[in-house]
Amino acid sequence: MSAQASSAGADQPFSMRAIIAPLLAVIIGMIMVILDSTVVNVALSKFQSEFNSTLSTIQWTFTGYTLALSAVIPLAGWMTDKFGSKRIFLITIALFTLGSALCATAQSIEQLIVYRVIQGVGGGMVAPIGMAMIFRLAPPDKRGAVMGMLGIPMLAAPALGPVLSGWLIEYASWQWIFLINVPIGVVAVLVGIKYLPKIEQNRAPALDVLGMILAPIAFSMLAYGVSEGGTSWTSDKTLTGLIVGGVALLLFIFVELRHKQPLLELRVFRSSDFTRGTLVVWTVQIALFGAMILMPVFLQSVKHYTALETGLIMLPQAIGSMLFMPIGGRLFDKIGARPLALVGLTVVAGALFMLSFMQMDTPLIQILIPLFMIGSGMGLSMMALNTHVLNAAPRHLVSRVTPLTTAAQQVVTSFAVAGLTGFLTSRTTDHMADAGQNGNPLEALVAAYGDTFLLSTGIALLGVALSIILRKPKAEPQEGWKPGAEKPDPSMMMGH
Repeated sequence: MSAQASSAGADQPFSMRAIIAPLLAVIIGMIMVILDSTVVNVALSKFQSEFNSTLSTIQWTFTGYTLALSAVIPLAGWMTDKFGSKRIFLITIALFTLGSALCATAQSIEQLIVYRVIQGVGGGMVAPIGMAMIFRLAPPDKRGAVMGMLGIPMLAAPALGPVLSGWLIEYASWQWIFLINVPIGVVAVLVGIKYLPKIEQNRAPALDVLGMILAPIAFSMLAYGVSEGGTSWTSDKTLTGLIVGGVALLLFIFVELRHKQPLLELRVFRSSDFTRGTLVVWTVQIALFGAMILMPVFLQSVKHYTALETGLIMLPQAIGSMLFMPIGGRLFDKIGARPLALVGLTVVAGALFMLSFMQMDTPLIQILIPLFMIGSGMGLSMMALNTHVLNAAPRHLVSRVTPLTTAAQQVVTSFAVAGLTGFLTSRTTDHMADAGQNGNPLEALVAAYGDTFLLSTGIALLGVALSIILRKPKAEPQEGWKPGAEKPDPSMMMGH
């Protein structure tokens, strides 16, 4: 009886009543930012007619936002050490909300691009800072469950974005895809002020000036080069972005490994568990996010669904994510990431393989089922993998690791989207050439989509194979644990 009482007392700090309010504050902020990464995709054609501009110019409303995200993510760790995670989280939410309001007032495409950059500067730090705060608030044996709840917006928001955007554009106006962020942002700030704990901040090291200069150049130029690569991998813009970004990245890595207090803690890759988990996450992102971008385009260009109908068709993926994300989080606490990754990624690979057989007359049900499978598989495995990666890092470096993983994933996702888009274009050209002058362009496009989803299947299977090398996280001592006050675990620290 006394043992049970003791156990209850130990668990008391982690009651849902204690964690739900700060978790809600972070989720509101994250879902707002992630939604905005996807709603603009559906609105590009609307912007083109509204501002009487070319598509190449309009695309900068998305590219400028992405570049701003990539540039500021590396600063998140130093900023939280210097000013405190709660303060910086609230400031970034407020800046993102301000950028959203400005976007709705844009009178020209140039203004909209500038305001989108302001949004990106605010939004870039929200996810890494929010994840680090919640990770530190959860006790070691409950992290999977808590991070699973936090992961719901990370997978659900990209699928819900097109639905919301399509509905607002069709029944309201394009300004509302930005205005809707304003009340959400205000609520996120108010909830955060009241409920986010003031976690003890670390003593901020001297700012890594070289790292601060090189990191934004490296990440933003690589993202720029990859985004241009979707059009042509040999163009001057693409080569300039990739070369400048690549050189800056190599210099950045050299500087960070030699700096005592680096901007991004690259030495964490000395942990084999961290490196293995990161490789699996990157592989999964390439397979998943490329397919997530391509599917809406297929539904509109081949099946001729409207933007709103396309968003609704994508809903099963969001539902699958929301159903299986909490399940994956709870199971992670008991069995670790490897079984969840093996099962989840196998389901994703099977779904992508099914999509590779799509034709112009494919029944809708044969699209909805694979989409639900993709959402379910990712819900089961994605947050477990992210939590595994964070568990493999020293506790005192978590605020530095989340910017590292987020920035790297941003670049990897850009490579995935641009690479698979380029592959789709080249395969369409090949199929047209094979068909000759009498070939049907639409049939060539459908065949190219089949090839692209088949390639994604292979990448997902590579993720399944890499999952085998994951190890179950080591148990951590919990005695004396207090939310947000966890001390570094010496066994996790790396030698220099």
